[in-house]
Amino acid sequence: MTDILLLEDDESVNRGIEFTLQKAGYQVASAGTISQAKKFFDQNPEIPMLICDVNLPDGNGTSLISDIRRTNQNMHIICLTALDQEMDQVLGYEAGADDYITKPFSLSVLLLKVNAYFRKQQNGESGNYIRSGNLKADLDAMKLYRDEEEISLTKNEWKMFSMFVKHPKQILSKAQILEQLFDMEGDFVDENTLAVYIRRLRGKIEPDPSHPEYIKNIRGIGYIWNQSCARQGGGR
Repeated sequence: MTDILLLEDDESVNRGIEFTLQKAGYQVASAGTISQAKKFFDQNPEIPMLICDVNLPDGNGTSLISDIRRTNQNMHIICLTALDQEMDQVLGYEAGADDYITKPFSLSVLLLKVNAYFRKQQNGESGNYIRSGNLKADLDAMKLYRDEEEISLTKNEWKMFSMFVKHPKQILSKAQILEQLFDMEGDFVDENTLAVYIRRLRGKIEPDPSHPEYIKNIRGIGYIWNQSCARQGGGR
């Protein structure tokens, strides 16, 4: 039985994702157009997961997601969207997507999301969560919620957030945070950019970003997550 339908028109990206997922033990079917995906879905309506590009040669992937959701509420759908195209992410969620990942992306991050979903389905796990104040982070799925409403974070915002909540009440120097944000794929964050990331993250999680409750500045040293954190679920 096929585990994942992959809809991606870029042949090199498609091959890379397919190879990574198959190497991890998943049965993957590939499609390059919406029409091909629809044909496969009609023949395999119980497929557990769809990984779906948004911009495709014969239309927008969100239209396919909407069609699927009319008859299938159980399929887990991950959208692939262009970097910083927030509207694509919004449209994907509105159409019925469960998650998204922005291009260019790390295949290891995509695999992490796929593994987390299938592990929960297989084991019935409640998840690997951290709670802090009115925030709840699903560490496996890399999702953050405030009072059950999902907060959209960029890759580096998530890296920074997860570093903070894994070390609550500890002062993290700017050097420590910058080391965490350095990406072996080539992304580099300097000290000035770090301040921008902190400001953006505060804008998303703080009730009043001008008077932060979670991320406090320790002048001349770095930052501290100023709330306690509680680990829940299948932590590692």
